[in-house]
Amino acid sequence: MSLTQEQKQEIITEHQVHETDTGSPEIQVAMLTKRINQLSAHLKQNKKDYSSTRGLLKMIGHRKRMLAYIRNKDNDKYRALIQRLGIRG
Repeated sequence: MSLTQEQKQEIITEHQVHETDTGSPEIQVAMLTKRINQLSAHLKQNKKDYSSTRGLLKMIGHRKRMLAYIRNKDNDKYRALIQRLGIRG
């Protein structure tokens, strides 16, 4: 259910701002998006998994707050990120 080390490293190299960046908001949002997509697929098959549903809602809220932070800091970076991740309809 969680991300493997290879998946995390792939996300980091794709979204890092500079060479030693491992925890910028852009990377955190990308990792949350990947986990949200995995958990959503799990919940489509396991509709009564209520504890995972609660975890999914918490992750969505966290990602929403992180995106608001990025939007307040740099609107162009925000638009590029949501375009790259394919979120926000």
